[in-house]
Amino acid sequence: MQNRFGFDFKHFRGDLFGGITAGIVALPLALAFGLQSGMGAAAGLYGAIFISFLAALFGGTNTQISGPTAPMTAVSMVIIAGIVAANEGSLERALPAILMVFLLAGLIQIVLGFLKVGVYIRYIPYPVVSGFMTGIGVIILLTQILPALGYYPKEDTEFVQQYIPEAEEVILEKILREEAGEDILVLEDFEETINRASTITEADIQQEASFLASNEASGVMGALKLMPRAFQNINVTDLIIALLTIFIIYGFKRVTTAVPSTLVALLAVSIGTFFLVPEYRTIGTIPSGFPDLHLDIFGSFNFGQVAPYLLTAASLAALGAIDSLLTSVVADNMTKTKHNPNRELVGQGIGNSIAALFGGIPGAGATIRTVVNINSGGKTKLSGMIAGVLILIILLSLGPLASQIPAAVLAGILITVGIGVMDYKGLRHIPSLPINEVIVMFLVLILTVTIGLIEAVAIGLILSSVLFMKKISDVVDHRTKTTPIKDFSREIPWKDEGDIIKRLGEKIYIKHLDGPLFFGFASRFQDMVNALPNLNIVIIRMDKVPYVDQSGLYAMEDAVTYLQGLGIEVVFTGLHGQPLEMFERFNLVPGQVTYEECFETFEECVIWLEGHLNQKYPAPAS
Repeated sequence: MQNRFGFDFKHFRGDLFGGITAGIVALPLALAFGLQSGMGAAAGLYGAIFISFLAALFGGTNTQISGPTAPMTAVSMVIIAGIVAANEGSLERALPAILMVFLLAGLIQIVLGFLKVGVYIRYIPYPVVSGFMTGIGVIILLTQILPALGYYPKEDTEFVQQYIPEAEEVILEKILREEAGEDILVLEDFEETINRASTITEADIQQEASFLASNEASGVMGALKLMPRAFQNINVTDLIIALLTIFIIYGFKRVTTAVPSTLVALLAVSIGTFFLVPEYRTIGTIPSGFPDLHLDIFGSFNFGQVAPYLLTAASLAALGAIDSLLTSVVADNMTKTKHNPNRELVGQGIGNSIAALFGGIPGAGATIRTVVNINSGGKTKLSGMIAGVLILIILLSLGPLASQIPAAVLAGILITVGIGVMDYKGLRHIPSLPINEVIVMFLVLILTVTIGLIEAVAIGLILSSVLFMKKISDVVDHRTKTTPIKDFSREIPWKDEGDIIKRLGEKIYIKHLDGPLFFGFASRFQDMVNALPNLNIVIIRMDKVPYVDQSGLYAMEDAVTYLQGLGIEVVFTGLHGQPLEMFERFNLVPGQVTYEECFETFEECVIWLEGHLNQKYPAPAS
């Protein structure tokens, strides 16, 4: 039965179990992703609550469970780190700009949905997706090794001390900028500068040095650079907690899959640590109560802070769209249903926009949680909404308890996430893949890890497109035949041409075009035309040409002009559909080749040829 809001309660029991199970699976991941992002575990919970509920309510995939995901968190982490660095290391000062970027990403997703862009996501090449997902896994693994070892750069006194001179320079530079802004900078005596510098304490310098050290250690390259120091300064307690978490996650699956092993690891290790370990690092305070609405981001909005991240916001929106719609395809395959991609983008955009207003990190459709939901009985959008409500209930009632979760537990969980998110299917098939696809996959993987996620995907798409066009042009070139009719005996003619070989002699050339005439093939087409020998008529067979682009049109136009300039007649056969419309629009037909020289079938052309050749090119008298 359906109520007036369109909800179907026939499968309520299955939706209830599916939503509860998916919510339980989502809880530890939300905490982990929030902590990894740099905004704190609570931000992960807020994102999971609002995205799960609203994306399910407004989205186009009935069984999808949404929330913070590994790819979205990896990109968000870069955005957060950049904006925090621009705000002198203060998350509180950077928060309005960060949330504004996340809000813009959500709004962009809504626009993409209304523009019906969702149907085009399926055309992203698999090597790009594979390399990107494996790169995300590598990023998560490498960035979580340090916290799993219990090493935090800003707490390494010896490492921080290296940045004291740079910290002093940065502080002095800030003072000079302030004076210049206040128009009181006096270069002659620097009296005001000296007065302000005297108020700087050792604690201020130490704090600035700590921030510089943390900034240096951020990201994959920072983690790799500090790996030797981390192994020299292992916190044994944190390492044992992380390893025990990983062991339980993988080991408990062998016992049963009825209960999520990630949740078992979170509860078992957290409870054991709380009672058995006197001192350990927690994930930090998780506020109890409903999250605050951050409407102040509009009042303190500074376009200058957000402007450099507009492209990143668009990329974040695109990544969320890809992540969600790929999960929608998985859900379709499992449930034998069909999702609405454009409506799904709108739902994801609404979820991310509202989550940003409440201080949550962005997310997308989550494959593992969606599969868990379906396997547990979820069939309608109620399951995703129930998952969000469950996490909200846990936040409202168990916030103080969740604050006692060891940070190393979440590091262990994230390491298993990093291992799981890699595309082993694509990696396993590398020996069987074309070398071009392998190159794209590894290039995207390497760029994702070393340069940036957005750059990696952009370059991967461009390279894939170029290689695709090269491949298609090669195929068209291979299938396109230019040959004198008498030489048909050397190759397989088209079915309707074999009986006229002896009657038409060598005055005719037939050019077979088989496939689209586009920019990747245009130059080769011209080269073939230029190589033609002396003859009287060129027949261009367009029967198997489904599409002509602007480059192909100009190539054809130049070829016709060139041939006609040599006194060679040009006729078309099988010209129809889009190619005919394109030729007429640019007056190639009837401007250069008349309608009388365009034939529906090759048979009609043959009839015309026999009379035309005898009349215009009579055989010499014997």
